Amino acid sequence: MPDPDTEGVLVWLVERTYSDDEQNLIILTYATPDGGQYFRKERALTSYTDARETTAAVVADPANLGSVDDGDRREQYASEAQRMRDSHDPDEAI
Repeated sequence: MPDPDTEGVLVWLVERTYSDDEQNLIILTYATPDGGQYFRKERALTSYTDARETTAAVVADPANLGSVDDGDRREQYASEAQRMRDSHDPDEAI
């Protein structure tokens, strides 16, 4: 895993949803441990044999982080990020 101290911000998987607009699109949302910022990653599944791993955390470029303005969502993201940190290594496939 890249070093977040030199290459970006370590963010943890907090939400996995399926797009309503397009078929075969998974939206992965990662957040900072305090829940204040998020990184969204979209993944199109091209076939049933598409076996790309989803890791518990990724290193994101700070320029690609959005702000979580809703207090309830920020708390939800912080709680889920903490749960992921407590139970998974950052590069662990989940």
